[in-house]
Amino acid sequence: MDLGLSDRVYIVTGAARGLGRACAEQLAAEGARLVLTADDESLLRATAASLGGPERALPVAGDLSEPGLETCLVAAAIARYGRLDGALLSVGASGRSTVMETDDGAWRIGFESLFLAPLRLCRTVATSVSHEGGSLVLLLSTSVHEPIAGFALSNGLRPGLAMASKSLSDELGPANVRVNAVLPGCIESDRPRHDSAHPDDRATPNDTIPLHRHGEPLEFARPAVFLLSPAASYVTGTALVVDGGLTRSF
Repeated sequence: MDLGLSDRVYIVTGAARGLGRACAEQLAAEGARLVLTADDESLLRATAASLGGPERALPVAGDLSEPGLETCLVAAAIARYGRLDGALLSVGASGRSTVMETDDGAWRIGFESLFLAPLRLCRTVATSVSHEGGSLVLLLSTSVHEPIAGFALSNGLRPGLAMASKSLSDELGPANVRVNAVLPGCIESDRPRHDSAHPDDRATPNDTIPLHRHGEPLEFARPAVFLLSPAASYVTGTALVVDGGLTRSF
């Protein structure tokens, strides 16, 4: 199936490792051109080189929670490749916490990194995509549907971001800009457990998952990239769960 991604241009955040990198690799395999960002500059540069270097993948290191990086990423895409077609946002990890133990300062920091930063990039990309329209995909967590024990920040903030993305899909639909989310469950990755997209993924026994195994990064990247692509041109405002059937709600 041709996803229609050849020479289209996308920003990918969290691209140096984990599911963000898996999605970047899949986008590159489909012929897309990429602007990659992450806070680990050396690892990011290595990732960009492995995907074809500046002709295919341009690294722009930085912390997305710092205002201004979103403008740099959009400008880099347009300056280097002459267009922008959307973004795939791997929303950062939250670390272990409980509601009772998490103070106001931690909630404010979490809000900046888990909610405001990706939303700011979404707004910036949406105003800069090509005349053909564009697509935004947010990599969130199954905590959008049900809480994950011991991850209060994720449980509190990701559902709000999911609903904001749903509202954004309504607002941007007339401009042919689609907005969707993908919710990973138990996916193996090169991230340490405390820093994974689904915070408790590798601690989940296989026999609690209907498919009786953890997923591979490519099994997550394929549906995420499909949603981002023109092949999903009539899909917007949805959240796709990719968790082997673990989540017990629709």
